[in-house]
Amino acid sequence: QELALKSLGNEGLFLFSSLDTNKDLYLSPEEFKPIAEKLTGVAPASESEEEETLDPDGETLSIVAKFQPLVMETMTKSKDGFLGISHVALSGLRNWTAPAAPMSVLLARQFKAFLPPKNNLELGDPWWIIPSELNIFTGYLSNNRFYPPPPKGKEVLIHRLLSMFHPRPFVKTRFAPQGAVACIQASSSFYYTIAFRIHAEFQLNEPPNFPFWFSPGQFTGYIVLSKDSSHVRDFRLFVPNNRSLNVDMEWLYGASENGNMEVDIGYLPQMELESTGPSVPSVIHDENGQVLESRDPSGEPIHFVFEEITWQQEIPWQEAAHRLEVAMYPFKKVSYLPFTEAFERAQAEKKLVHSILLWAKPPVPLPVPGSGRTLRETVLESSPILALLNESFISSWSLVKELEELQSNRENEFYSKLAKLHLEKYNFPVEMIICLPNGTVIHHINANYFLDITSMKPEDVESSIFSFSTNFEDPSTATYLQFLKEGLQRAKPYLQP
Repeated sequence: QELALKSLGNEGLFLFSSLDTNKDLYLSPEEFKPIAEKLTGVAPASESEEEETLDPDGETLSIVAKFQPLVMETMTKSKDGFLGISHVALSGLRNWTAPAAPMSVLLARQFKAFLPPKNNLELGDPWWIIPSELNIFTGYLSNNRFYPPPPKGKEVLIHRLLSMFHPRPFVKTRFAPQGAVACIQASSSFYYTIAFRIHAEFQLNEPPNFPFWFSPGQFTGYIVLSKDSSHVRDFRLFVPNNRSLNVDMEWLYGASENGNMEVDIGYLPQMELESTGPSVPSVIHDENGQVLESRDPSGEPIHFVFEEITWQQEIPWQEAAHRLEVAMYPFKKVSYLPFTEAFERAQAEKKLVHSILLWAKPPVPLPVPGSGRTLRETVLESSPILALLNESFISSWSLVKELEELQSNRENEFYSKLAKLHLEKYNFPVEMIICLPNGTVIHHINANYFLDITSMKPEDVESSIFSFSTNFEDPSTATYLQFLKEGLQRAKPYLQP
């Protein structure tokens, strides 16, 4: 390591390390491949691109990419004119103004990656297309990477689709939950509608610049395909744009993975793939097996007539999407309602509001210990917490920016007051708040403080506010349970009938 640093210098070693995936200080041909492709401009066909030979005469599906770049003004660092941020750091982001491939033609059978496993699944039962390999114990993957690893198996199709947006998609995110999950939304005799959710991200920079990670909150969508995958009737993949912020960004500004990190959030208006119509045969045969022209005598393409699909079983899109969300985030077995809706429900049901207020969207890899990720992968997934939240609270999960907008909106004074009361108690990065249906905060704790005290030995905790219970081995679960119960105790005088 010292010799490498002496030979290459700090930034040279940083680049070398980004390619040296197994950290053996030796670049194999496979590890050097991205640089070879960059210098020669030639990308050899990957052996892993298809696990089996596909029929070249099968049906083909035309897909178009629609893309509107990130609205730079929505980034928090735009408020001070990106002060202190070099133009080079954001160059990959600023230059990404159009999809890498506006249109692509794929074989219908490639989409068999979306088909369910052989065992009989009920509608809405999720399965993993690309399993998540990370959890709270495994940590996360390196930020210091520029080029995605070669995709394998079912990753190949996802990589191919996402490459229509940008040439460097990572089909597995650096942080859990990664991968892709799907469920059957509708079924007929010969067709499925498959709903899916993908967690993937893009690397926008290349050497000599430092890495810039662009991580949409999720890709979701659906595909209508035959059960033998020979025909695709419809396909759509998109990043939801119904919230004010839907992308997390991280970039390094020095040759050190741990310390030199900037993080921000922003809004992406459109990132979408859509089929132009059903898949069609690339070759047409007559009843004797002779190949026919694919165009009529006037030169127009032959128009195909497709039978109408009669669905025998079907669940609503919202239910399918929720099932996929719970598969990715088990803590969502508790419904986390939009902020104002949570207070309306709490008033109707005479319950307390359990609110989590955070600076950035849940998937953001915040460089602090008290991020929303730590919470959702530990205490919020535990059975005792799930049970108490479902029984006694209405839960909500909000962004600071959303509440700031709500507070400044004077059209509804009650909602503005609710937001104000929340923001008064907020401290970076995450605040857990318990309040009455009228917005009065009766208990709150910052995530960093919570994690600090739960990492200490019980005898070292001076405050009696959060006493450890002997009923649970996990101190974080015990402490969060205590937090919720104390909130209920403090609220008793206010919630008496």
